[in-house]
Amino acid sequence: MMGSGRWCLVMFAVISALCVSGPALYWKFHKTIPNFTCPPCSCHCPPPPSLLRFAPGLLNLSVTDCGKSDPEVKQEMGKEFVDLLTEELKLQEGVSAEHAQHMNVTLTDARRVASQYQREADKCVAATETCEGAREHSEALLRKETKLTLLWEQRARNLGWTTE
Repeated sequence: MMGSGRWCLVMFAVISALCVSGPALYWKFHKTIPNFTCPPCSCHCPPPPSLLRFAPGLLNLSVTDCGKSDPEVKQEMGKEFVDLLTEELKLQEGVSAEHAQHMNVTLTDARRVASQYQREADKCVAATETCEGAREHSEALLRKETKLTLLWEQRARNLGWTTE
């Protein structure tokens, strides 16, 4: 039984080694064996289609002609770089102001809700304290009543009372 287990293990090791190193050995010996090569292909493929064939007027466009007929674009393009930056800063300032206003409204709402929750929590604490005081008072009365009951029971037993 032990010999067959070893035999299987050895076979597994040999097969694994061949699977790992087999392809490398095949390509090494394949290069040394003279092989028959194919003759070079002679294909006469047409050149790849040009973009000019699909859009022939594409080269006639230039960036300088862009928007010259539109007065708004012409006015916008005529502005100086500093003016454009100033306008961008004003826009960013407006966005920041709107964001700050939204945050202030959100913060105010959050404070209002937190205050409401705090008032509710204070009510709960007061009610709990009242209940705790009433429970302590009830326990004191119960202890007092239990002592009084035991005293009366003891007196009754001294006078001959039995629990039959």
